[in-house]
Amino acid sequence: MTTAYETMYILRPDLTDEQVGLNISKYENNIKENGAEDIQIQNRGKRRLAYEINKHRDGVYIQMNYYANGSTIFPLERAMRLSEEVIRYLTIKQELVEAGTATEEVSTAAIAQER
Repeated sequence: MTTAYETMYILRPDLTDEQVGLNISKYENNIKENGAEDIQIQNRGKRRLAYEINKHRDGVYIQMNYYANGSTIFPLERAMRLSEEVIRYLTIKQELVEAGTATEEVSTAAIAQER
């Protein structure tokens, strides 16, 4: 059973654009090899961190959305943990709302409040 996941990771700010691209493709290939589908990657660019991490004040934020089995996550996070380029990473399981039930409940509640 595939589930929707979102992985956000932060790369060191001193990496060149070429090195950032190589890291993005490395992690994309990692999850593809482990069975991920419908991969969407967004390079959010260099941003200021909320607090200093390993003496870095900035970081390059990358967001990956994909569908995969739970067994896909462990090899990806292990590779990120061992990498010196990745400052932080976080993978979350996204909840999918069924189209029919949630929409009907919200619209019914909105109509009741209007009356």
